[in-house]
Amino acid sequence: MRPQRLMEFVAETLAKAPEVTRTEVWQEGTVRPYGVQVTFATGSEMWLGVMAQAAPGESYDQPEKPVTDAPPAEIPVPDLLQGGKATPTSAEAYIAAILNNSGSPEIKRTYAYSEGATPTRPTAHPGVGIEFHSKGRGFLPFIHTARAGQGKGNRAFDLQDAF
Repeated sequence: MRPQRLMEFVAETLAKAPEVTRTEVWQEGTVRPYGVQVTFATGSEMWLGVMAQAAPGESYDQPEKPVTDAPPAEIPVPDLLQGGKATPTSAEAYIAAILNNSGSPEIKRTYAYSEGATPTRPTAHPGVGIEFHSKGRGFLPFIHTARAGQGKGNRAFDLQDAF
C-alpha cells in the first residue's frame, strides 16, 4: 500500500474506533510528508507519521497493483486508557489491534513496535508496523502526543508518558 493510500486507510479505519472521536490527515515536510492526527475520546491527541516500504521489485513510478489474501484473524482490542490516560505503549497495542481487525485483505499482520523488545534490545521509538501480503510494509511512528487542551509542541518524538 503506497503512503498516500495508507494515510487515508489509517485515518478512515481509526475514525471508526470506539475511543477515537476524530482523525485528520496531514501532509507537510519532506522527511515525513504524510500523517494522521488522532483525537481520542478523552480529548488527548496523537500525531502518527505514515511511511511505506515498497514490495520487492515494486516501483512507485508505476501504477499500484494491490496484492490481497485473507485478512488477519481478529484479535481482542486492548484498553487504550490506563488510569484515565493513554500511554505510548497502550496506544501502540490499541492502534495495532484496530488496524488488524479492519478486515483489509491487503494486511498480513500488524504489530506494536514494542512487541519483541527485550532489555538488551529495547524499542527505539513507539509506533505501529504493518506487513502487507505484497511483502511491502507500512510504518506509523508516533511523532507527537498532547493532553486535552494542549498543542502538539515543537519537538518531534518527545512523547508524554501519559496523555
